[in-house]
Amino acid sequence: MPKIVDHDERRREVLSAARRVIVRDGIDAATTRAIAKEAGYSNGVLAHYFTDKDEILLSALRQSHERIRDRLSRKVDGVSGLAALRELLLDNLPLDAERTQETRLEVSFWSRSLASERLAEVQRSEAAELRAAVRDLLGQARTAGELTTEQNLDDVAEHLLALVDGLSLHLLLYPDRLRRVDLERLLLQHLDGL
Repeated sequence: MPKIVDHDERRREVLSAARRVIVRDGIDAATTRAIAKEAGYSNGVLAHYFTDKDEILLSALRQSHERIRDRLSRKVDGVSGLAALRELLLDNLPLDAERTQETRLEVSFWSRSLASERLAEVQRSEAAELRAAVRDLLGQARTAGELTTEQNLDDVAEHLLALVDGLSLHLLLYPDRLRRVDLERLLLQHLDGL
């Protein structure tokens, strides 16, 4: 009797292995051979599911973003305006092990995206979606009277996203200087100032 293979599950296993290799060893170490070894498969199995390394990397990034979107949807269900904005921004900070791994994965793609238009397109698309969500929640907060700032909300959205990116990167690079509680405090102070 032939073995029944769940192709979707095998594909998810490969993408999980790719994420682990990238987070642990860096994106340059995420070769098809290293990913296959981490997943417990041969390179031939990877070739059956993905056309090349970039497709594996793109799929791993997209899968990570999908997991983040699902988690965020649950967190902001029934919440709007400033409360939802707080949840969204805090969720994008590396405040626990899961989000630290997600941040390490995301940051790993930044430099590679500068050299790969294909990866850059995915990064831009995903970033545009996040920016639109932040801008929409700022608009909701202003309409509800939760914001006192008269600043242009597009500019506020850019500042908030830059703050999240900067704080995240600083925690990863300078763990002796910043702690997770510092990130949360600094972000909430900035939001309170609005």
